[in-house]
Amino acid sequence: MRVLVIGAGGVGEAIVKISSKFESFSFICVADIDEDRARYVARQTNLDDSAVAYSKLDASSVTEIVALASAFEIDAIMNACDPRFVMPIFDAAYEYGCTYVDMAMSLSKPHPSDPYSKCGVMLGDAQFEKANLWEEKGLLALVGVGVEPGLSDIFAAYASKHLFSQIDEIGVRDGANLVVEGYDFAPTFSIWTTIEECLNPPLIYEANKGFYTTEPFSEAEVFDFPGGIGPVECVNVEHEEVVLIPKWLKANRVTFKYGLGDEFISVLKTLHKLGLDNAQKITVGEVSVSPRDVVGACLPNPIDLGPMMHGKTCAGTYVSGLDKDSKARAVYLYHVVDNDETMAKWGCQAVVWQTAINPVIALELISSGVWAARGVLGPEAFDPDPFLDSLVKHESPWGMREEIV
Repeated sequence: MRVLVIGAGGVGEAIVKISSKFESFSFICVADIDEDRARYVARQTNLDDSAVAYSKLDASSVTEIVALASAFEIDAIMNACDPRFVMPIFDAAYEYGCTYVDMAMSLSKPHPSDPYSKCGVMLGDAQFEKANLWEEKGLLALVGVGVEPGLSDIFAAYASKHLFSQIDEIGVRDGANLVVEGYDFAPTFSIWTTIEECLNPPLIYEANKGFYTTEPFSEAEVFDFPGGIGPVECVNVEHEEVVLIPKWLKANRVTFKYGLGDEFISVLKTLHKLGLDNAQKITVGEVSVSPRDVVGACLPNPIDLGPMMHGKTCAGTYVSGLDKDSKARAVYLYHVVDNDETMAKWGCQAVVWQTAINPVIALELISSGVWAARGVLGPEAFDPDPFLDSLVKHESPWGMREEIV
């Protein structure tokens, strides 16, 4: 399979490094608005010149993306950009006629008059509106297949298939004990994306109510994470799993909670209060700039933090209900990654590596025909078993813990 990776940030770099070790991928092109960065990432592999390339690319331009995909006879486009670029890359893959994979879906828009109880435009709506077109053209767009969303959804599908006859709640829970030497505040992932998902109204699904929203950082709970991470306070955050899981799996309730910590929440609230979370450009003197981009420019780049980071990050899915014998059961399926280990083996920090391994495995399954479908689909639409088997095969084991009912 010939793959175009759009975005040469931390996740894009990790995707290219991991993909270069997979026999399924015969050619990889990495493209970014920053050509020097794309060149650097392409040279992090040991591939022959005939098997790897790089290019300057404006990810907002459907025309440029189609032209580049055509030039290299691409079979699949991997979107490793932030969610602002989902739709042009998604539309370009459709126009060109190839498989599309992303890790974050099209952006939401809060309800105009009642944002903290009613849904406006939900995550992924713009993509799912075009599902029939993709199906009619015989193409697959696999959406939301990073770690969260992605692996978390596959855990939910596994639990539904093997462990439960009836599911009460599917709750994605994410926590870490990562620290960054020399910084009081240093997000380990894109601050643009972090602001977007944390300050938007969190989405909740209930079978008897449908989708609804709540206040940011609501319903705080302390969740005990495995791998030595321990108890972390988690709060509601807007995330794709709440949209994706109910489309294919039956559950009475679906939530996503993130272990942000008091300091992180306080910073985000301050940014919001001052208007510094605004993604729209404003005029400052003779310059037009987005306040959110200014915040990102002032903070350390997550790409550079790996050597200074220590600790572990955990992504996982809590599932409760009745087991196959109709007895009460609750489990937490999880994936723990140690930053020191990913830095030593891959030269990538844990958060971006944990995100990147999953779309690569998914694309490997598509390339081999193990996962075959058409339309706009989430990970839940596919058999979870070969994916989890491949995760273990690639020395990234997952775990399951029985919870107190």
